[in-house]
Amino acid sequence: MRFINLTMKPSRFEDIERYEFLRGEINKKLCFIGLFLNDSGVFNPVEKAQNISQAKLRVNRFRSILEARNAHKAIFNYCNSELISENYFHSVFEAVKSIAEEVRKISELTSDGGELIDRAFLGSSPILKINAYQTETEISEQKGFANLIKGIFGMFRNTTAHSPKIIWSISEEDALDIMSTISLIHRRLETASRL
Repeated sequence: MRFINLTMKPSRFEDIERYEFLRGEINKKLCFIGLFLNDSGVFNPVEKAQNISQAKLRVNRFRSILEARNAHKAIFNYCNSELISENYFHSVFEAVKSIAEEVRKISELTSDGGELIDRAFLGSSPILKINAYQTETEISEQKGFANLIKGIFGMFRNTTAHSPKIIWSISEEDALDIMSTISLIHRRLETASRL
């Protein structure tokens, strides 16, 4: 215990992602004896884990639930350190920003926000399509998709960019639902094609 305390002092780490990874691995073992090393490097008592699944879920519940929901790989690529530290506020913020980045990659546009989405998906000749874009239903679906992304930007990216975490708090349940919606958007972007 003393060795863990000395080696896992947060002040010894410049790379927060590495620190959180190591802390998670240690906590997978510690939870079998009823302890948890918090992000300040202090041991806290917890209920003992009875099996490996419980241990994994307890150490990184947020990430584990997203994995169980089969969240799109982009969520994990763009938000890994935020997921490891179970930082809901910044996980959502990074995940929402990932949408704009992927749209820019696919469309080769350089704008941002609503302008990016409008140019990529809307108008008489959009750059990207998420379906055949032939029937009224398909065109309506495309418009709805663009509006969904713009709504996500307005509600979550803009809010998190302008409000401190202590003012705009987010629960685990809400963060999981938002991340699931972002995962759906990434799945549709993955199959989008250029017109």
